[in-house]
Amino acid sequence: MTPVNVLVTGGAGFIGSALCRQLVANPQNRVVNLDKLTYAGNVASLGTIEHAPNYRFVRGDICDEHAVLALMQAENINRVMHLAAETHVDRSIEGPAAFIEANIVGTFRLLQAALKHWQGLPEEEARNFRFHHISTDEVFGDLPFDGSLFHETTPYAPSSPYSASKASADHLVRAWHHTFGLPVVLSNCSNNYGPFHFPEKLIPLVILNALDEKPLPIYGTGSNVRDWLYVDDHARALMRVASAGTLGESYNIGGHSERSNLVVVETICDILDRRQPRQSGSYRDLKTFVSDRPGHDRRYAIDASRIERELGWRPQETFETGIEKTVSWYLENSWWWGPIRAGTYAGERLGRVAGPR
Repeated sequence: MTPVNVLVTGGAGFIGSALCRQLVANPQNRVVNLDKLTYAGNVASLGTIEHAPNYRFVRGDICDEHAVLALMQAENINRVMHLAAETHVDRSIEGPAAFIEANIVGTFRLLQAALKHWQGLPEEEARNFRFHHISTDEVFGDLPFDGSLFHETTPYAPSSPYSASKASADHLVRAWHHTFGLPVVLSNCSNNYGPFHFPEKLIPLVILNALDEKPLPIYGTGSNVRDWLYVDDHARALMRVASAGTLGESYNIGGHSERSNLVVVETICDILDRRQPRQSGSYRDLKTFVSDRPGHDRRYAIDASRIERELGWRPQETFETGIEKTVSWYLENSWWWGPIRAGTYAGERLGRVAGPR
């Protein structure tokens, strides 16, 4: 079997770190983690693998095409799994330039480096090369409150600077496949949750604000719906797509777990009421409804039948089992989130908004 030398971009982030931990668990993989370590990148999320013989961390920027190409060549990379991105919708509204630079320009530079590396490989090694681009369901826009689902063929209709930048990156990846022959696969996932999730996102924000007896702000009426996917299930799906996906094709990855934002918040409150009760009242009493986000998508829902049918993947966690594990992890791991909450990012932003991505 050909050794798998994987370059993971953005591997110190939430999904990237989960992927790195699973990849490193297989000694046949050599994992090189390239991360710029912006605000949401955290090497503490990789503590269990940092000394593994088949793992290397490199601090760097995907926009540095020459450095990325040199790294690919030095490590004899035959699989790229591209997760490096700016991801938070609110941040994209406040400062879209960073999203254009990281998600569009960065993907372009990475594609150029991968293309040059692939073109220089011996024939057999070139046949085994794969570039896996990891994207989001937000590129499809939103859905009405009915039974409709996002399919791989759903037309793109991004709503925010974040989703528009990811849609642009998706188009670039497909263009490099069709024009230059770069062997690519793509995947679009629903909202992830689980351990090591940066505290600006809905689920960790609600857990930690509740523990701090702070308000739990909810956009609008909390009726916006997301399909929730446990992060370790997503990492397992990514490995299947990268190893067995059909070249040039995309795969939707979802958790079969649609929930409104309000239901998600109330579920967390109910678990905390049971696990760590307040001195008086319920954590639900901390709910606070705030003005809605501009252009807030109504509903996302994934049809994941293709990856289930073709690659044999299904989520192992339901929302009920996954959210219990997630709340438990945050209750037991203040060593990880405590410094983040206490640092320069704590305060006004972390206490302000409870909204997904």
